Amino acid sequence: MASLKEVRNRIVSVNSTQQITKAMKMVSAAKLRRATDAIVQMRPYSKKLSEMIATVSGRTDAGKENPFTEVREIKNVLILVVTSDRGLCGAFNANIGKATIALIQQKYAALNQAGHVTVMPLGKKGGEYLGRRGYKLNAAHQDIYTKLNFGNVRLIGEDVLNGFAEKQYDVVEIVFNEFKNVATQIIRTEQLLPLQESNTGDVKPSAVDYIFEPSEAEIINELIPKSIKLSIFRALLESNASEHGARMTAMDKATDNAGELIKALKLEYNRSRQAAITNEILEIVGGAEALSA
Repeated sequence: MASLKEVRNRIVSVNSTQQITKAMKMVSAAKLRRATDAIVQMRPYSKKLSEMIATVSGRTDAGKENPFTEVREIKNVLILVVTSDRGLCGAFNANIGKATIALIQQKYAALNQAGHVTVMPLGKKGGEYLGRRGYKLNAAHQDIYTKLNFGNVRLIGEDVLNGFAEKQYDVVEIVFNEFKNVATQIIRTEQLLPLQESNTGDVKPSAVDYIFEPSEAEIINELIPKSIKLSIFRALLESNASEHGARMTAMDKATDNAGELIKALKLEYNRSRQAAITNEILEIVGGAEALSA
């Protein structure tokens, strides 16, 4: 049985840890509210833009002639992996890493062995996870969460679009956590390029009869790059909200676990103290009997 001093030190240590996890939970709760507000505001705009692209594409061949809709033989693949910069959020980052590895092994195993699959981590943890496993990385935009705004994300989108247009990559996919609620994050894998009808999800063309100015071709050429950049930004906002939700849940469980451990340690401390007192009483009684003998 551990000494009383050791048990007291453990109780103090666990209590300090509990205070930290409780504070981290409160911080994540505050950040989660701002993150969910941002994604809730983004979703209607993203849906409307997808609707406009679907509408214009259905009325003209300009969408099929756009360089970002060109379907060609797959020789090089780029996968954007959206994770967080920090840990302590449960299996949030590990699940994305596993999903990315599964995607590569199922769809691009031969290309990966030939070194033609590149991973662009958006978040430090994704780069660390996949880098340790020997995957080819493009870490140019890894530190994105320092200042998450559309201006910075636009630079990522331009690099991706230029890489596809210059045929550095023939397919671009993105893996991220979609925010559902505090306790639930859904792993999504979406193909960004080449843009296909499936990229718009369940969005259907609008029944409204639009008047286009300038031409439909010019509009579609303007909307498609904007849509790709917006899809990346939406994935980052979804992941940001999911991260805070996952960390809030993880810290809540850690706080509860610390409380249970403190109870167990206090029980152990009381038992050790009781045993020590009993031993002292027995020694006193034994000494008294020896003197009276």
